[in-house]
Amino acid sequence: MAQILAPSAQWQMRIAKNCTDAHPLMTKTWSSLVMKQNKKGSVKSSGRFKVCALQSQNGTINRVEQLLNLDVTPYTDKIIAEYIWIGGSGIDVRSKSRTISKPVVHPSELPKWNYDGSSTGQAPGEDSEVILYPQAIFKDPFRGGNNILVICDAYTPQGEPIPTNKRHKAAQIFRDSKVVAEVPWYGIEQEYTLLQTNVKWPLGWPVGGYPGPQGPYYCGAGADKSFGRDISDAHYKACLYAGINISGTNGEVMPGQWEFQVGPSVGIEAGDHIWCARYLLERITEQAGVVLSLDPKPIEGDWNGAGCHTNYSTKSMREEGGFEVIKKAILNLSLRHKEHISAYGEGNERRLTGKHETASIDTFSWGVANRGCSIRVGRDTEKEGKGYLEDRRPASNMDPYVVTSLLAETTLLWEPTLEAEALAAQKLSLKV
Repeated sequence: MAQILAPSAQWQMRIAKNCTDAHPLMTKTWSSLVMKQNKKGSVKSSGRFKVCALQSQNGTINRVEQLLNLDVTPYTDKIIAEYIWIGGSGIDVRSKSRTISKPVVHPSELPKWNYDGSSTGQAPGEDSEVILYPQAIFKDPFRGGNNILVICDAYTPQGEPIPTNKRHKAAQIFRDSKVVAEVPWYGIEQEYTLLQTNVKWPLGWPVGGYPGPQGPYYCGAGADKSFGRDISDAHYKACLYAGINISGTNGEVMPGQWEFQVGPSVGIEAGDHIWCARYLLERITEQAGVVLSLDPKPIEGDWNGAGCHTNYSTKSMREEGGFEVIKKAILNLSLRHKEHISAYGEGNERRLTGKHETASIDTFSWGVANRGCSIRVGRDTEKEGKGYLEDRRPASNMDPYVVTSLLAETTLLWEPTLEAEALAAQKLSLKV
């Protein structure tokens, strides 16, 4: 089919001249088709048939695009709300749309909704109804206008949170008066890998082969070093439009791997913003025909894995004398290392090997400016005597509700025994 519809070089020039409203994607699509045709050889078909087929397909695509970009605001007060929730794997995002009678500004204005939990691995077939509770609203960059994206969590019809609803417990921790008083800030660095659709191999890599060794790709520029920048940039702008507190993005150490940062965000907001940002990235890669992977070690061997480093601070850490508070938090984190590791993402043992800028999964460590430690403290924090810590253990597929609330719980609510605290302080050379 691609061979039959591929236009001649002359007709590509005519399209460029005559179709002033042609979409950039069309040029790329036709270039791709022509390349495929040249590889497979010439096709015996009339130029007239090619032109008719081209015009027909081009017209159809343009009409669909016009409808997708149609602004209905002048014609109705109704809006489209895309309800988003986390599926049964704990990492997949699901969504469906409904019409709301008028624009809204707060989740409490939105109705609860149900879905078939047996189709998402979250309920049995004989009792499949799961209820969505709207929790956070973002602007919809795909539909525009007053349309919205709605982050939801899931409950049984009796009002009990289902097992995959990690937001419910996190919200309870963030409502605790001790946690509220400390105003916990989070800055989350979400790494991800872009894969070719059919072969599930990193974008820009030769199929079945490997690129040159790591070194030139981190924050690199150029067609032989940067693969997927258009996706990263599109995602950046979509997040800004949606109201997500995205603070930056960059190419990562492994080619085809990228990172975006969200924060500083306070409390439960950090999880809401990361999940919405992940949803936008899934939608953008869907449109681009690229697969998004949050696997913590997508390619075995001498290649960096993908993490979700979580920067964390409390009010006391940010004030004078905060470095002592940070050291006390590190001590607590060391005593609950196993609990944190078990909650920091599936498959993380393939990433936390002590190599490729990671600490060993079995050993807790901390250091100043050391990216091979479990917890890193920045030079500025040490110099100023206040600031934040970076937990480098979370995997790229971690649940941000779990990680952020667990950090708050361990450092603000959990109290170790004096004996355990003394032993840990001696082991870590911490004077607290």
